[in-house]
Amino acid sequence: MRNATLKQLRAVAAIVETGSVTGAAKKLNVTPPAVTMQVQLLEHYLGLPLLDRAGDRFQPSAAGREILLATARIEQALADCGAALDAMKGLRSGRVSVGLVSTAKYFVPAALGAFTRAHPGIDVVISVGNREAIIAGLRADAIDVAIMGRPPLDIEVDKTLIGDHPHVLIAPADHPLLGRRITPSAIANATFMSREPGSGTRGLMERFFQQWGLDPRIGMEIDSNETIKQAVMAGLGLAFISAHTIAAEVADGRLAVLDVEGLPEVRQWFVVKRSAKRLTPPAAALTEFLARRGPEFLPDTLHLPGVAEARAALEAERGKAAELQEAPPHKGG
Repeated sequence: MRNATLKQLRAVAAIVETGSVTGAAKKLNVTPPAVTMQVQLLEHYLGLPLLDRAGDRFQPSAAGREILLATARIEQALADCGAALDAMKGLRSGRVSVGLVSTAKYFVPAALGAFTRAHPGIDVVISVGNREAIIAGLRADAIDVAIMGRPPLDIEVDKTLIGDHPHVLIAPADHPLLGRRITPSAIANATFMSREPGSGTRGLMERFFQQWGLDPRIGMEIDSNETIKQAVMAGLGLAFISAHTIAAEVADGRLAVLDVEGLPEVRQWFVVKRSAKRLTPPAAALTEFLARRGPEFLPDTLHLPGVAEARAALEAERGKAAELQEAPPHKGG
């Protein structure tokens, strides 16, 4: 790869993107023979074919896919370098790519709006997906930072806390179990509207019921919190969901929260970056902004059953942990 040039890498990427040498030539503003020559030189250096023809289109070979991954990282590194150079003039310009797990869209856009009003020259690009998609974006350096709950365990990351994230169990506003404390076994036979596999909410729900030895009956798998809420309002079942997604519906009396033992399940929101990735000044400024002001934009959930108590218990645990960390080491006599 030491002999490879950026022109050669871009030629391969352009052919895969457009499907043809002619399309790649138009994209790169060169002639088709020039594109062909760049690819042939790279294949000669590597000793491997990089492209396969499938019908009338080119597709990457196994070696070609590795080249595409490397090219994407190089292009991102160049973009980061350009943003860093621009930012040396101050936070007057630059670009930040932010990945959101879908549940975060209920508060993050308002926070990003406040950030961009403070730094109007910075462009913030948002991509939304479930947990697996956002982790894939982090791994490929397709995003600078991710806003999510539980950080990934298979990637070395740095995380910055934004605030608490309670999860509750919702029901139609006229559900017969409302108004009293129940155990999870009381809803063991209920039908649940659930997020799809790969969603952080789905994983958290499964772990909660496993703790109680229950196997919830999934009536529908839905990749949209909004559709899940509509299904619950229509009486199709219950749902385990982020409390930050249902504030408006509960306030309007269209949904209600069941008071279930063991709930709410309180997790946290984090800004997450790959440890090996150097943040540009705009991305670092956004991370600092979300850590400092992010809690302002979280929907109010303290009025929901059990949330205030769960948060108080969590704060007490954090206080004890902080005291243990700050305590001087015990000296034996």
